[in-house]
Amino acid sequence: NQDRILGWCTDVLKGDPTHTRSFKALGFIGGVITAHPANVEHILKTNFANYPDGEQWLWQRKAASYEFSKRSLRNFVVDAVRFEIVERLLPLLYRARQDGRTLDVNEVLERFAFDNICRVAFGEDAACLAEVAAPRSAEFMRAVNDAQNVNSLWRLKRILNTEPEKRMREALGTIHGYADRIVRQRRERGEAGLSIRDDHFLSRFAASDEHSDESLRDVVTNFILAGRDTTSSALTWFFWLVSTRPDVEGRIVREIRAVRALPSHGNMGASPTFSFDELRDMQYLHAAITESMRLYPPVAMDSHSCKEDDVLPDGTLVGKGWLATYSAYAMARMEDIWGKDCEEFRPERWLNERRVPAREHVKYPVFHAGPRMCLGKEMVYIQMKSIVACVLERFSFRFVAARSGRALCSRSRCG
Repeated sequence: NQDRILGWCTDVLKGDPTHTRSFKALGFIGGVITAHPANVEHILKTNFANYPDGEQWLWQRKAASYEFSKRSLRNFVVDAVRFEIVERLLPLLYRARQDGRTLDVNEVLERFAFDNICRVAFGEDAACLAEVAAPRSAEFMRAVNDAQNVNSLWRLKRILNTEPEKRMREALGTIHGYADRIVRQRRERGEAGLSIRDDHFLSRFAASDEHSDESLRDVVTNFILAGRDTTSSALTWFFWLVSTRPDVEGRIVREIRAVRALPSHGNMGASPTFSFDELRDMQYLHAAITESMRLYPPVAMDSHSCKEDDVLPDGTLVGKGWLATYSAYAMARMEDIWGKDCEEFRPERWLNERRVPAREHVKYPVFHAGPRMCLGKEMVYIQMKSIVACVLERFSFRFVAARSGRALCSRSRCG
């Protein structure tokens, strides 16, 4: 079932009263997989200390949480997204429409997200979405792809020095080399007394002079790996879902146009993008993106190692050293969690009577929970809402059956 592992795990978990299964094979570490909200809350929040992420994660989390609280970082992210949309994404879509070309939207959004996260992480324009990408950036992006593609296999095969392990070493070598160059150049500029931009994460972390070059390299590498695939994957599924639901698409477009016309924003179509206040007012769009990620979470399953023997709220034993995995994908497909319409794309489930986004619960662990709650959640929504609003204001997508299963062609709303 490896070609349908998410569906298979969902079927298995549906067959258990508490949507939890444990497994142990001779010679292998045991594990538990669950789609039970109380168990997920226990792992991520209630008994967080027994499922630790390590000392390096703790100091990175502490330092990052301080930076994420600053308005200046939010403004920097908005500016970075705006540049990528206006200068690259929209022109690319216009050219595809004029030429009648079909686009692999997932590939386009991966390049968009890569450019954006590189700019936010260390202030460099990777230009992967440009018509001609810089060779060094293209090599870096390929290395990130390789690292993520073989990540699930390399631990099992590292002792054998097989091809996946070799590819992982080569990919990490390229990634570290790219990040090392950025860190080194920043140090050299500082030592030479040259001005240094302090907007991006690298400068923010390096300003305290508390971290070694290797630690700074790891920080920016982690941000790139965490921030690239999540948004591109989520948006790909979103555009696919919306292309199958003209009623949802129509409501989103009407909201975008209504917000654009509000005199209180003083924009009246003058800017090709949207301000933070305008994006905040797009409440149905927020709900639609939230619902899309419920059905197709960017991280479908997440695992944590158990430090000491534990018992989950439903009575399941988790042994010391076992992997405790929760499946957000499976949780979205449980009737006793979301109701009989659990597999339906229904943005309205996230709106209360005032038509504002309802509070997410632990049954929706897309952004994790407790001490692991995603620090960049607000910025993720800013980026995704900005992309969707700017694109759907001008284009409509039609799904094209293709071998990749994710190709979409764009049609201009303006004719």
